[in-house]
Amino acid sequence: MPADGIRYKRVLLKVSGEALMGKRDYGLDPEMVTTVAEEVKAVVALGVQVCLVIGGGNIFRGIRGAATGMERATADYMGMLATVMNALGMQSALERLGVHTRVQSAIPMASVCEPYIRRRAIRHMEKGRVVIFAAGTGNPFFTTDTAAALRASEMGCDALLKGTQVDGVYTADPKKDPNATRYERLTYLDVLARDLQVMDASAISLARENRIPILVFSIHTPEAFAEVMAGRGKFTIISEEKE
Repeated sequence: MPADGIRYKRVLLKVSGEALMGKRDYGLDPEMVTTVAEEVKAVVALGVQVCLVIGGGNIFRGIRGAATGMERATADYMGMLATVMNALGMQSALERLGVHTRVQSAIPMASVCEPYIRRRAIRHMEKGRVVIFAAGTGNPFFTTDTAAALRASEMGCDALLKGTQVDGVYTADPKKDPNATRYERLTYLDVLARDLQVMDASAISLARENRIPILVFSIHTPEAFAEVMAGRGKFTIISEEKE
């Protein structure tokens, strides 16, 4: 069971592919991947069951491929394959730290990882293993944000955490607008009505339907993942009600 003060028993962590680039312009930064793996290990040590969804934007982003004239479905499938590469990289980093990990892909590729099987994934987490869900939903036209909300719903997660470049949801991009202010709490409808772009509309709607709170924090802040699990540190919580 989770340690005293830990609010959630089972969570899904969504990390963008761009977050794994570190200071690079492309691909994976081994140091950054290890840093995220250490954050996950710290939370697993608290007794929390953890699963992950990792984006693929550091390698290939489907919507950008479509913008250059590529067929959208083909571009999205290429993006899904990029998420598998990231998932395998994260699995390697976690297992170097002694964390038992499984990768499950929505697109079957038996030579490198397991196919996505809901009950098997739940059993892995019950045994203390970290499960990384790769290849999004397995369908084009859906983002990895939507895949994260879908898997969190299927796994019965108590919360969906999104590790971003900043420590929460802001009124504007704080890197571009020095007057941007951070929200402490938002409702799902606030996010949709204000078009805050923290996650796409289908992901927010799916989380709302299944009453899964979304916690947005900075993946670059040391020990932030564990701090959020205890309700400390800087983050924005998105839920049904503000109170």
